[in-house]
Amino acid sequence: MRKTDGELILFWTLPAVAVIWISAFFLFPGFAHPMSPTMPVEEVAAFYRDETARIRYSMILFNWFGVGLIPIVMLLVMQVRRMAHRTPILSYSLIACAAGPPTLFLIANMFWLLGAFRPERAPELTQLFNDLAWITFTILVPYMIAQCLLLALAIYWDHQERPIFKPWVAHLNILVAVALMPAAFTALSFDGPIAWDGLLSFWVKNIAIAVWIVVMGVVLGQTIRRQRAQQRVTA
Repeated sequence: MRKTDGELILFWTLPAVAVIWISAFFLFPGFAHPMSPTMPVEEVAAFYRDETARIRYSMILFNWFGVGLIPIVMLLVMQVRRMAHRTPILSYSLIACAAGPPTLFLIANMFWLLGAFRPERAPELTQLFNDLAWITFTILVPYMIAQCLLLALAIYWDHQERPIFKPWVAHLNILVAVALMPAAFTALSFDGPIAWDGLLSFWVKNIAIAVWIVVMGVVLGQTIRRQRAQQRVTA
């Protein structure tokens, strides 16, 4: 029971992460109307001068959101370890994937913060930090794609009488992985659907991540509750 209680403690950090995520998203003025890669250098510099405080506060919040994603992946790792597999390699691979997105997310936040730290600097340098932030933020998807595919594979291979997750959870992870793929090519375009402010690289990617977090959070909660009930019956 002690191990399961520890899982519940991690699980109940997710609502706090969701509040931070939503607050930071709407606080950062560059997300509600995504900045364009074609924005003139003077407009980019003016954006950081005019919105200095909001950029700083929103990026500090986003730093905590990035770290807060780690518990949900660790909870998934614990469930994968309970599946009917002959090898722990899928669990180890998920742990390795868990380090990538938060790290790159923090790096992107750092570049936005650097752009707002000295907004009086040369506009070209501010534009450089802005480019670094947006490209890093957008192209971090390979880790998340691998994470979704590994989780889907683990679910498909779980041939227990009562599997940990139902097959539709694997299907969802495949769909999310497909939705994230276009964002990996955002550095190839300044406009259109795969540009960092485009339909696929910004809106589809971020909506897919939001759906994944919400759905997997609900599924994890149901699974942990069911496992606790089974442990009480066994005891």
